[in-house]
Amino acid sequence: MTLYIGREASKLWKRICAETTTEINLLVDNWKYLLAGLVCQYIHGLAARGVHYLHRPGPTLQDLGFMLLPELGQDKAYMSETLFTFIFLSFFLWTFHPFILKSKKIYTVLVWCRVLSFLVFSQMLRILTFYSTQLPGPNYHCREGSKLATLPRPHSAVEVLFINFPRGVLYGCGDLIFSSHMIFTLVFVRTYQKYGTRRFIKQCGWLLAVIQSLLIIASRKHYTVDVVVAWYTVNLVVFFIDKKLPELPDRTSGNLPLLLPVSSKDKEARTKEENHKLLNGNSVDPADWV
Repeated sequence: MTLYIGREASKLWKRICAETTTEINLLVDNWKYLLAGLVCQYIHGLAARGVHYLHRPGPTLQDLGFMLLPELGQDKAYMSETLFTFIFLSFFLWTFHPFILKSKKIYTVLVWCRVLSFLVFSQMLRILTFYSTQLPGPNYHCREGSKLATLPRPHSAVEVLFINFPRGVLYGCGDLIFSSHMIFTLVFVRTYQKYGTRRFIKQCGWLLAVIQSLLIIASRKHYTVDVVVAWYTVNLVVFFIDKKLPELPDRTSGNLPLLLPVSSKDKEARTKEENHKLLNGNSVDPADWV
């Protein structure tokens, strides 16, 4: 038994080392895209913080979802955040499964480049939307009478740039249309739908996305329109951006193509190489004709 555990542990360690080497090589080629995506996450947080200074509390707007779904109350408002945390952590851990499991369909670096591209385009649309019109926040800390509903004028640029993390993120107001939680949830579910291998988990993912939507409305963190707009906007963004990006490589092929389409110089060099092969009587793999 001890011998078996030791042998399996040795195999696992070798698998982790081999995968780490592969992912580091991919990271060297694609770190700029990952860094740009992370910087855009900060810009999104900065924009959400900025709109809080413009927020003016008022009566809660008439909302169909509020009429149909009973209000959870402040003591149960944590339920939507708990589910979102579960979805986020589950997806995050899944993207690192190639380091441990034998069956692999994705490269961690390339998947996160793709996910960040979906998030960035969705968040840019979100920023344009909630700065266009500021609605009175339905959340408890954004209502009339709450000290957190409005922010005093900042004393310095540093106060704005640090966005008062994490309190400023948890108690923001004004960044309503459309729901940021639903952006992340739908991007994660759509990504697993395409690259995941377990049908049951895919079905559970969509079910959790629906439950997340209902909990957000029931906890009065967003109006129903914020959730509805997120559903069709994010799905359309993922659909169109996914068509523009090159497909992720098949792990069984052993090739490591670039995240973005190759440049014209690379294409020209590749064409010359293929022509050279043809002139020498060598066949060209049809799989290379992309």
